[in-house]
Amino acid sequence: MLTSKQRALLRSLANGFDPVLYIGKGGVTDTVIQEAEQLLTARELIKGAVLENAPQSAKETAQAVARQTGADVVQVVGRKMILYRQSEDKDKRSYSLLLKRGGL
Repeated sequence: MLTSKQRALLRSLANGFDPVLYIGKGGVTDTVIQEAEQLLTARELIKGAVLENAPQSAKETAQAVARQTGADVVQVVGRKMILYRQSEDKDKRSYSLLLKRGGL
């Protein structure tokens, strides 16, 4: 579970990101979950976009993807979502070090 300060930091870091995960009319499928798993493993922090023809709202979609991948929903604004999951590989943890500094 992220604190509000951690969420704020992650939001600011992801501000310039382009979406890398797209969810369309099929909704949250096994393929979407696999893609999200791969992206979260490689990057820890990702931005996704829920297309207009998706069956669920962006908030519902973000919660479903987070629940199935073990990620945290950082933010949902409009049709964009930001997800974070700490890397299991300690050498690949680029954001967790920032989150620990300064009591965050």
